[in-house]
Amino acid sequence: MSTILFELGCEELPPKSLKPLRDALQASVTEQLNEAEISFDSIKAFAAPRRLALQIQGISDKQPDRSEQKRGPAIKAAFDAEGNPTRAAMGFAKGLGIEASELITINTDKGDYVGYEQVIHGQATTELLAAIFQTALDNLPIAKRMRSGASRNEFVRPVQWVVLMQDSTVIDATIQGHQTGTQTRGHRFHSPNYHEIAHANDYEELLGGLKVVADFDKRQMLIKNQVKALADEVNSDAIVPQDLLDEVTALVDFPIALRASFEPRFLQVPQEALISTMQADQKYFCLTDKAGKLQPYFIFITNIESKDPNQIIEGNEKVVRPRLADAEFFFLQDQKQPLFALTESLKTRVFQDKLGTIWEKSERIAKLAAFIAALMQQQGQQIDIDETVRAGILSKADLASSLVGEYPELQGIAGTYYARLNNEPEAVAASLEEQYLPKFSGDVLPQTPIGICLALADRLDTLVGIFAIDQAPTGSKDPFSLRRSAIGILRILIEKQLPINLVALVEQAIKGYSDAEGSKIEKMGDTFTQVMAFLNSRYRAMYTEQGVSVDTIQAVQAINPHMPLDFDQRIRAVQAFSELSQASMLADSNKRVANILAKSEVSVADTVDEALLSESAEQSLYASVLQAQTAVKPLLEQADYTQVLQTLASLDKPLTQFFDNVMVNSEDAALKNNRLALLKQVRALFLTVADISELQL
Repeated sequence: MSTILFELGCEELPPKSLKPLRDALQASVTEQLNEAEISFDSIKAFAAPRRLALQIQGISDKQPDRSEQKRGPAIKAAFDAEGNPTRAAMGFAKGLGIEASELITINTDKGDYVGYEQVIHGQATTELLAAIFQTALDNLPIAKRMRSGASRNEFVRPVQWVVLMQDSTVIDATIQGHQTGTQTRGHRFHSPNYHEIAHANDYEELLGGLKVVADFDKRQMLIKNQVKALADEVNSDAIVPQDLLDEVTALVDFPIALRASFEPRFLQVPQEALISTMQADQKYFCLTDKAGKLQPYFIFITNIESKDPNQIIEGNEKVVRPRLADAEFFFLQDQKQPLFALTESLKTRVFQDKLGTIWEKSERIAKLAAFIAALMQQQGQQIDIDETVRAGILSKADLASSLVGEYPELQGIAGTYYARLNNEPEAVAASLEEQYLPKFSGDVLPQTPIGICLALADRLDTLVGIFAIDQAPTGSKDPFSLRRSAIGILRILIEKQLPINLVALVEQAIKGYSDAEGSKIEKMGDTFTQVMAFLNSRYRAMYTEQGVSVDTIQAVQAINPHMPLDFDQRIRAVQAFSELSQASMLADSNKRVANILAKSEVSVADTVDEALLSESAEQSLYASVLQAQTAVKPLLEQADYTQVLQTLASLDKPLTQFFDNVMVNSEDAALKNNRLALLKQVRALFLTVADISELQL
């Protein structure tokens, strides 16, 4: 058992790719070692700006030997009547390089054959490693590879050196066009020269002395701890998004955190703009107070241990000041006119060539949001329809602002700031930011009633419009993010407990594209059908992500509920039903009933003739059905689907006895049709909640 060290030294690797490259390298090498049956105790990956490395400890020296059985001709064909080997047997033996006398008999189910047990000796690990590492490098997820100088070898960045060692000995090989060795390089500035690695186990410690923290996770933890300590000194919390933390970790070998400040006057600017520019452009960690309000400080990570850190701090403060001043300029410039005035320029800005301007979209959003608000009012919600219309008209105004022009991610947020400065009602101002929620899977939903109306109206308008011009998503292409919008609609209606029918919403959204000159939608019926089908198809993606089984989703989709909240209640009821001891039998019985009814050549009656129930089992089932119908009626009115299915579970035994003792397809047509009518009533009871026959229990 020994330790293998592999290091690929490069020019600075792309910071956003460093962590994925590390993980992919480790995964590929691990998989290849397992396939080659080379055992090892542990494998550790390292990743720093100028290197990717693997340290494999307790690795076996060679592959295990293995026996391979070669099978030849049948015994009857291999030996003649006197027991002498035939030409077939001798040819088989010659092909293996052995004498015929060394052949053995192999017994199988299909007869006896001659054969040979061949021992294949495993290769030395050191003979396999170069190919394993080269294959792993070739398979790394690199979007665009490059060549360096005259070299024909391609990689994401020019390769400078390659280390490949077994304990203290170099493994002689060529990887990425470089001869392997035992020399590495330290920090680009603090320790730029080559240094000999005495033993593969010394790698991490040696680099630590050369001002390189090679372990990505360890380096990241150092950054987090230093940032927290500096934030605590000014009683603040640091904003540390994981993506930014990963990127900063990938930019430095030897992280040193420093805190700088900026003029408090910049805090009048929307803090989202300041945070955006400091994070995206400068890779800074911003600080807030305990209430989440931005403080006039930021923390940055330097890669140099400076004798005079103040110079570095002052340099960063000098760099960030013009960026913050730009944000301040745009913010003040926008305030020279009220937010509503910005809507004028929306009349010349195109939303989509065939669907008109952004101003027209704002008008449609306002009308549709008012329609939704009226529905919410009917359900007892406190919402002002005039304010909802106002919010709809202002919903896209900030797209014409200088601030959003510079920071597109602030759309909605800027609108909320400007609306408050213009003394718009708070309900209107808050909704302008909330209209874009949820922005991604698992994101928060809009909280205010008007925000909910805008969020639904905006997404529905886009869905209907894009489907109307035949730009529906195909494959992985979804330029208008319609899949995300559809799931956003479903989530809002379900999680906000809004009993609103999708049919009404989609129909109203389609009407929004009509005016005195006609409709922008040529095929309204087709558009309605396609949008409804698209929305219904999103249930599967949404619920499978929550761990709901596909058959449960299909059971509810089979009856096609049009109200997302109702759909969700049915899903929860079927999930609970699936846990019952009777569930499996009832699912099978429902399949059987569905098949019998589907094969019926005559129209099955809705009512049962009690006088024709001759068998005790069918009488018992009918009595149970009548009892169940009475019991579930009030439950259905309350949409208590879970209790409905719990109640219907009582049909378990009567159904079993019915199928055990009653011949449905009786030769007597009247009896047969009456029994089919009884089964139709059983089926109808379950279909009030879901198609239980879809369950695979």
